Amino acid sequence: MATIILNQLATKLDGSIKAQVMGFLEKLGADHTLPGLHIEPIQQSADHRVRTGRVNQDLRAVLFELNSGGEPHYLVHGVWPHDEAIAKARSIKLTVNPINGQPMIRQAARASNAAAAAGPPAAPAAQSAATGPSWLERRGFHANGLVAQLGLPQDVAARAMAVATEDGLVTLAELEEGWIADVLLDLAAETPLSEIVAKLELNAPASQAETEDDRLIEALQTTAAKAQFAFIDHQDELRRVIEGGDFGRWRVFLHPEQRRYATQSYSGPFRLTGAAGTGKTVVLVHRAKTLINRDPSARVVMTTFTRNLSDALRESLADLDHTIPLVKFGEPGVCAFGVDALVAAVLKLAGTGIAEAVGTVLGHPRADIQARTNKKAWSDVIDVALAILPPEIANDAFFQSEYATVVLPRRITNLDQYLLVRRPGRGIGLNRDKRKAVWDVMASYRAQARVLGAVDFPEAAAIAAAWLETRDGEPLANHILIDEGQDLSAPQWQFLRALAPEAANDLFTAEDAHQRIYGQRIILGHCNIRTVGRSRRLTLNYRTTAQNLRAAMKTLEGGDYRDMENDDEPVEIAGYRSARTGPEPVVITVSTRDEESNETAQRIQGWLAADSSAPETIAVLVHDQRSRDRMVEDLAARDIPARGVDREKPKPGKVLVMTMHRAKGLEFSRVVIAGHGAWPGCFKGLIKDWDSSLQDEADLRERSLVYVAMTRARDELVVISR
Repeated sequence: MATIILNQLATKLDGSIKAQVMGFLEKLGADHTLPGLHIEPIQQSADHRVRTGRVNQDLRAVLFELNSGGEPHYLVHGVWPHDEAIAKARSIKLTVNPINGQPMIRQAARASNAAAAAGPPAAPAAQSAATGPSWLERRGFHANGLVAQLGLPQDVAARAMAVATEDGLVTLAELEEGWIADVLLDLAAETPLSEIVAKLELNAPASQAETEDDRLIEALQTTAAKAQFAFIDHQDELRRVIEGGDFGRWRVFLHPEQRRYATQSYSGPFRLTGAAGTGKTVVLVHRAKTLINRDPSARVVMTTFTRNLSDALRESLADLDHTIPLVKFGEPGVCAFGVDALVAAVLKLAGTGIAEAVGTVLGHPRADIQARTNKKAWSDVIDVALAILPPEIANDAFFQSEYATVVLPRRITNLDQYLLVRRPGRGIGLNRDKRKAVWDVMASYRAQARVLGAVDFPEAAAIAAAWLETRDGEPLANHILIDEGQDLSAPQWQFLRALAPEAANDLFTAEDAHQRIYGQRIILGHCNIRTVGRSRRLTLNYRTTAQNLRAAMKTLEGGDYRDMENDDEPVEIAGYRSARTGPEPVVITVSTRDEESNETAQRIQGWLAADSSAPETIAVLVHDQRSRDRMVEDLAARDIPARGVDREKPKPGKVLVMTMHRAKGLEFSRVVIAGHGAWPGCFKGLIKDWDSSLQDEADLRERSLVYVAMTRARDELVVISR
């Protein structure tokens, strides 16, 4: 048997040939000597290791044959039509970069330049006096540094030093692969050279290899190389890599930073932040695999705010490695459930023993808490108290937030406690009389729920946390991995903190304050979760093109987003960059529903006619379910089969229409955002009686919702405003 090593380029295949390529690779791995494979050397090639193999009558694979310990290894570079494959095979060379120890597949002329990388670099393309210094030169970068410190091939360094714009560097990166592309993207973000070396681990390791082939195989297994090359262990993995396409490469090809966060051990809670599309969820899923592989007896919990997203985590782990046991909550293995489902499981486990915890949180011990409070409960008690409440706080939004962020986390059970409690970050000042009025409403809310034997979801989380804090015995979880952490409430965070004992690798959260469309603003330290010194940010966007990312980021400008670790720290929107470029987003203004539907239909028809994209890779995103149902009807009337998506998993075969909230966690090749209002600040001041801080909060959520919607698009984005 031969070991198969796939270059990421080899996975970028048209759907019509995937099955044939898969068949070729399966045969190659099973028996590379089969005559039908036609594994043949190329005469007058630049690299004596290069081979071609017959995929079918018209297609050839270009490979490098390496031998280590008498075992053959085939590095599959890519698949092309016969003549093109032969030309590529003659001209390319596989080498180890002498500066950073990384593998490179380059044109022979380029490879010879790289081999001399330690020497002075070739002169960059001339810049005329009229154009002045290049983009990198204006920022203090020099060709010598790019070659001598980073190991960039001289021809790449020369082209990089000649580009005039940041987008020019991104475009150049798209022409390269692996660590070279990553270096160019970091340069576009003006990252210092020493930081690039550290992030990508571009320090040449001391080699123990006895032969040149051994040295190449060693280089192919470095952290940076794993972002481009994958050693395939079995045919199931090979099938997942080949069939996954653009949407599935995350299973194998990880950026060095992502791999580090997925595999590193931490002394306590760790927080990973980053914009939409930077791969936070990918890291989370890979980390689940790492933790359970290290200790199969561990209880690993993956969780998030909504059931749809927790289902997606479960499916992603199965896609990554179907051999990992997906288990019930509390059992050894990995489980994935929404946080409310975990709370319900703990309350069920507690049984009647929950009464004391209920008393701790709500002031009155009781065990009848199976029901959940009616959504109108706050409105009902507020209506009764309207005469004594200031109008700016006489609304559900204020009371729900005050209750979940101030009262429940501090387990306030009476007026005296509420009068004394500090309310940092609440924005709305309450004197003694106002606090009394607010507490009267809260006391009425609790009294009505007590009669009905009900608690609301934040109360349930707070009660479960209180019970866990006094529970003895085996922990229900050893490691908790939290996705979309910005949407969780303070009681939910307290619950998760209580669920796993404090230890190494206990909590790992992935979050983005700019995507907070559900939960209230909180500070993790107030929930006894401290990540100071254990917090990092991902900045490279893999999903969204640079043009779409810029447009999405503009919706956030002017919004006061705060860090979950330190409320005094605004969350940066600077420093993010994309690995891809594409067309500028299109903004269309219409005045009627018919015009909106016509424009949406025309865009979709154009996309479907232009290429063979599957309809389910196109999504129309709207604000609410009523708009979703109308859009499905309107598209059907224009001969476009569309499917409205609610809680169920999206199915193939039709264009997908869903709310912006439902689209969270998903990605599509092309997206239309329909029914988009005036922006920015379309919600601010909409409800005149609300306190200004509540209006600001509504404004932030609307900005975040549009940002989430825009970043669902991988390639093309259309925004229709009316």
